[in-house]
Amino acid sequence: MANQTTNIALGTAVFGILAFIFGVIAENKKPEIGTPIMMKGYVLCKFPNDPTVALGALSIVALAISAAIGLLSVFFPYKGKSVPKSTLFHGMTMRVFFVVAVVVSIFAEAMLLWATITEGLHRALNKHDDMDYTCPTAKTGLFGGAAFLALDASLFWLVSQMLTMNARSDYLEEDDPKGSYGEVLTADYEANSAGRP
Repeated sequence: MANQTTNIALGTAVFGILAFIFGVIAENKKPEIGTPIMMKGYVLCKFPNDPTVALGALSIVALAISAAIGLLSVFFPYKGKSVPKSTLFHGMTMRVFFVVAVVVSIFAEAMLLWATITEGLHRALNKHDDMDYTCPTAKTGLFGGAAFLALDASLFWLVSQMLTMNARSDYLEEDDPKGSYGEVLTADYEANSAGRP
């Protein structure tokens, strides 16, 4: 189970970090405005060749994978043993972290989609009848804000996985590999008692 748990946690973290990195780079590479070129009867917007839209798309995909793996981590039957949902979500802490992970993932995905689609539309629809058009790009800060939300979402999924493992251990009454607290106290007491006259 340790390998399954580690692999799922690594998948959630790696794709969350990738979503963050792609989003931050997209924010840094995005030009503030395009260059308006006056044509006969319209304005043609020229934008520099930069990877903003591609990076935004990669960030969207990485976040979707991270959230999917995070969701899987909660409901995955580790060692083939399933636990009822009512048991997993019995504690308030687990419910709160799960809901926050879902909500933050949705907000991050929506912001990334909004920024990427807006940026793509600005570049695709670059002819404008308004002769005063200034050739704007996607709103500044959207990619960066979404990138930080993506990283937060992956962290909330990791906490949800830890809480899931605790709930599973309690339900299945699995032994803690570190031993129980009673054993530690008894061993310490016996060792101290043996040293006394």
